[in-house]
Amino acid sequence: MAFKIDPEICTACGACKDECPVDAIAAGDVYQIEEDTCIDCGACESSCPSNAIHD
Repeated sequence: MAFKIDPEICTACGACKDECPVDAIAAGDVYQIEEDTCIDCGACESSCPSNAIHD
């Protein structure tokens, strides 16, 4: 199961996108994780300063 970004908490800072080894995070007003690309490594979750990412 891919990680999810809570749109209510995400500040679109880009920290998660920079850490994703498979480029599964799409930028925008709120970032989104592409489920088909995500490898569930958790790099995004641990890099999120607002704790908006969860599995």
